[in-house]
Amino acid sequence: MVSFLSSPLLIGALLCLASSSVPAAAARSPGRTTFSVLSFGAAADGVTDDSEALVAAWEVACRVPRATVLLPSGRRFLLSPVTLHGPCSTKLTLQVDGTLVAPPDTGSWPKPQRPLQWLNFKWLNGFSIQGSGTVDGQSISQQSAPPANSYQRFIWHRYDSGVKPTLIRFYSSFNVSVRNIRITNSPQCHLKFDSSGGIRVKNITISSPGDSVNTDGIHLQNTRDVEIRSSNIGCGDDCVSIQTGCSNIHMKNIICNPGHGISIGGLGKDNSLACVSDVMAESITVQNALYGVRIKTWQGGVGSVRNITFSNIRVSNVATPIAIDQFYCDRGGARCENRTGAVAITGVTYRRVVGMYTFQPVRLACSDARPCTGVNLVDVRLSPAPASMGGGAPRGPLCWNSYGEAQGAMEPLTIGCLQRSNGYVMPLTQPSNYTC
Repeated sequence: MVSFLSSPLLIGALLCLASSSVPAAAARSPGRTTFSVLSFGAAADGVTDDSEALVAAWEVACRVPRATVLLPSGRRFLLSPVTLHGPCSTKLTLQVDGTLVAPPDTGSWPKPQRPLQWLNFKWLNGFSIQGSGTVDGQSISQQSAPPANSYQRFIWHRYDSGVKPTLIRFYSSFNVSVRNIRITNSPQCHLKFDSSGGIRVKNITISSPGDSVNTDGIHLQNTRDVEIRSSNIGCGDDCVSIQTGCSNIHMKNIICNPGHGISIGGLGKDNSLACVSDVMAESITVQNALYGVRIKTWQGGVGSVRNITFSNIRVSNVATPIAIDQFYCDRGGARCENRTGAVAITGVTYRRVVGMYTFQPVRLACSDARPCTGVNLVDVRLSPAPASMGGGAPRGPLCWNSYGEAQGAMEPLTIGCLQRSNGYVMPLTQPSNYTC
């Protein structure tokens, strides 16, 4: 893996290169200094590895306030896996106007260059990625055709894909902005934020085939204060995946097509503690998807999911628009054993969820040991899709151990199947070492 350069002599040489005596290395505009990777030896032909040139430009720009590292338009930059880390000076920008491409076959990379991420950003504050360009994982050539049998396809999806890298990952980074770029054909997750905060994602496009394996669009874990707006996401898994340790997440004006919808979880795997709170998803369109908006938890987990709102959700050709699944398991067969205990789910509102479904309008399958409480369905109108859109014989809605209220218009009327509390629902109290 190409890593951050640390040689004092090399750093000094690069700083001299970026000085005013060599204007080709740095272009200055009012308030900003731009370092083009072309000035640091990038071939930009899509064939030669330009990772070292990118790291060299980053090394210099990192020390300059309000600097920009530029990947110019009309050029293709082949990059091996690379880590770019701080801390850096304030308001550093990576301007992606060209096309960044990964090696077309990750299996051909030398073993030291097979990390869990391709572009890895760490320990940054006040950093931006922006531009009119594309980040292309070139993973289409790596995907084999899935089996025709549905069960075999499930197993293939989960186990035959091997370990593949996330395309762009941020770790322990704060006040980060990602906007306007296109991210496509990732081997796995397209854009991941881990142990970070103050994240702003706006006007990006994520694109991978609907049958690509485990290709979450945006993946959040242990990350707080996130805003995702005005973006188009199409992938082979969750368009947005929210994992444990996330809170204050706001999503608005997102199109998910295709994919598995907007998901919280799976949480509580292997009896672990999971905590998610204060999530708002509004003005979301989901098309050609397995789910619309979903919460999924493993049996035996502990912790809580609280204060979740899905509002103004429009679905089309979606198998199950509304889902809570506290019996989630992707292992298959006997390995999905029943366990006592569950991540507690309380305070979930579905407001104005409308459109067409192909399988089941609502599926609220909550734990026998810890039922869902405070679930609200408000103005939910869902109709079965015609056969021409993939609709078959639809199932009726399911409400299992799910307590709350249905208000306003309900279509079909059986959607309002929530149970009213009888006073004996298990309170949301757990041992102190299991609370969020």
